[in-house]
Amino acid sequence: MNNETQPPSPRERFYRRERRSVPAARAFAREALAAWGVRERADDVVLCVSELATNALVHGVPPGRCFLLRLLPCGDGVRVEVHDSGDGVPAVPQADVREPGEGGRGLLLVSELADKWGVGERDPGKVVWCELGVLSSSE
Repeated sequence: MNNETQPPSPRERFYRRERRSVPAARAFAREALAAWGVRERADDVVLCVSELATNALVHGVPPGRCFLLRLLPCGDGVRVEVHDSGDGVPAVPQADVREPGEGGRGLLLVSELADKWGVGERDPGKVVWCELGVLSSSE
């Protein structure tokens, strides 16, 4: 992040339950990171946005509803939050339970890329979040 006297402002946007929302969320994240001067781990942040947004669309957003993507500066990193009104608590699938195929890898990727991640309650629904440090130890 830029070493400015004032931290960057959080960014947020609502997305409809439609396929084009995921690429739009990725583009929004890239724009926010560029405006904040974040280069390091930007691809990791965008991949986490993509996976969390996809999970919200597939599992968390009831028909006719939206999800909220929020990007916040946190310390020397970025916090990604995806808020949806669906029920259920997402979890990383266990290796011995995972079915072959394309699905089920989103939270596994997030858990590997992010420094921290979790699920919080909201009414209605939940917020799935992750945090990634964006400054290397050499900076």
